[in-house]
Amino acid sequence: MPVADSVTVRNTVAYAVEQAESAAREGQQQVSLHLVAVASTRSVDPDAQSELGQAKDLLDRIEVWLDEDLGAERPSNLDVETGVIGADRYLFSPGNYADVILAYAEEHGIERVILDPEFNPGGTTPMLRPLEVELVRGDIEVETAPVERPARSTALARAATLPKYLTVFGASYLFYLLLSSYKPLDFFTGAITATIVTALLAPIAFSRQPSLTRIPKQLARMAIYVPYLLKEIAVANLQIAYVVLHPSLPIDPEMVDLEAAVWGDAAVTTLANSITLTPGTLTVSVSEQAFDIHSLTGSAREDLFGGGLERAVRFVFYGREAAAIPSPRERGQGEDSDTESEVGEPEVADDD
Repeated sequence: MPVADSVTVRNTVAYAVEQAESAAREGQQQVSLHLVAVASTRSVDPDAQSELGQAKDLLDRIEVWLDEDLGAERPSNLDVETGVIGADRYLFSPGNYADVILAYAEEHGIERVILDPEFNPGGTTPMLRPLEVELVRGDIEVETAPVERPARSTALARAATLPKYLTVFGASYLFYLLLSSYKPLDFFTGAITATIVTALLAPIAFSRQPSLTRIPKQLARMAIYVPYLLKEIAVANLQIAYVVLHPSLPIDPEMVDLEAAVWGDAAVTTLANSITLTPGTLTVSVSEQAFDIHSLTGSAREDLFGGGLERAVRFVFYGREAAAIPSPRERGQGEDSDTESEVGEPEVADDD
């Protein structure tokens, strides 16, 4: 059973224990119950160690639950194992998570996987259905635990901490000064404005705790990123100008999907806006790491799936090691549209 912290994980663990204990008491063969936390973090993510620590804390809680559910009358032919898997790999799509789970199942001879109905190692968007589909690839039984889901809270407020207040105040104050004339009164009114903005937005400004030690490094790398982005914008402008001025107007508009290897609100927003600022591509919508992008030309799509902007954004938010992550094209994206453009016309000609 893959586990992640959710509102139904306790009941799902109880269900898995009940199923394993029942199988052990009914038969004489050895029964093994594996409860594993699939590492949802990436090795280049600065929050990796804290997230791995949270996974281990969850497994410690599960150990206590196991003692409660099995008690002193645990069947002798029932083994229980816990652990973290996938921490040494880059996990992005449901297929990546399924690969890790299936590899573990094959290694340990597991024939059945029980899923928590709220199991979601990849983020806040439910991914249970696609994960189930991916797990079907293996010769293994997949079952969703029949446990009730409690009502979800829709409260907007989040905990406001000192790092959040300081980050929002600093960003608001600097932005105000950038728009000011740097008169003594501007420094005073900027402080008042930043204080009001901080009081209103600090509790809801971040989905995770900001790091005051990491932000200066990210700002320094952002200073390197801005000239790179301006260069990309200039090159794209020249390409679009050529297309517009060409007598045959060689455009090839197409909507494409990009599964970007970035995570976190700031990184996703930066990449989406960078794509939009670059002529020839326009970010239409974003859902977690899935980008719907309108591209005007084939060369724009080549640059998009080549991953230059994505790699640069990863450098800004996660450091130099993040550049080693494969580009979207190396991850198998963008190939379908290329194939369609290459073979589409001959297929039409054959039909005629």
